[in-house]
Amino acid sequence: MKVLIADDDTITRVVLKRHLTKWGYKVVQTRDGHQAWKALCEENPPQVAILDWMMPEMEGIEICQRLRERKNLAFIYTLLLTMRREKEDIIKALDAGAHDFLSKPVHTGELRSRIAVGVRLVEAENEIRLKNNKLSDTNEQLNRTNEKLERALKEIKTLKGILPICSNCKKIRLKNANPRDQDSWIMMEEYIGSRTEADFSHSICPECARKLYPEFLKNYH
Repeated sequence: MKVLIADDDTITRVVLKRHLTKWGYKVVQTRDGHQAWKALCEENPPQVAILDWMMPEMEGIEICQRLRERKNLAFIYTLLLTMRREKEDIIKALDAGAHDFLSKPVHTGELRSRIAVGVRLVEAENEIRLKNNKLSDTNEQLNRTNEKLERALKEIKTLKGILPICSNCKKIRLKNANPRDQDSWIMMEEYIGSRTEADFSHSICPECARKLYPEFLKNYH
């Protein structure tokens, strides 16, 4: 896992890098707040950031505030380093969005433990984000499937029941709601067309053509 060291003191950066490298972390170094913020905004940023409170360009506490305000981005665990030890300072740092607070000079064992806690939090957040992304993808697929089904259902209108139909002209009888009213008869095409998505194009079959237009067919041949 990548760990960012942001400190304007060269000796502090060298010491921290030596320890972190020995512990198996990949280290990114910056010497001011502007460089640190730029590194944290990259496509694949360090997800653990050790930030000096007092730095040129941008203080570590301001970086914590900015990270807290970012939405829908990867979780970054922040550890503030400072000479300050007052409770008010600790409260200010935590309120700004820092996840932990470590006083200088840094104790090696304490630093390793705090970084390990941060890594566990990052891994847990990444796992939750991955599961949420998979769930979101599944929901999107379900929504697309439901939309397709809804479109298909709109295109399907089922004709049910027994239809009273004239054996001669093939008109269909519509039963009126009021028994005293005379039932209506409509063309089959009108009935089916009003209840389905079907359209009719009229033609004539060969058998009917021979019956209805024998002279025409005779002359045609």
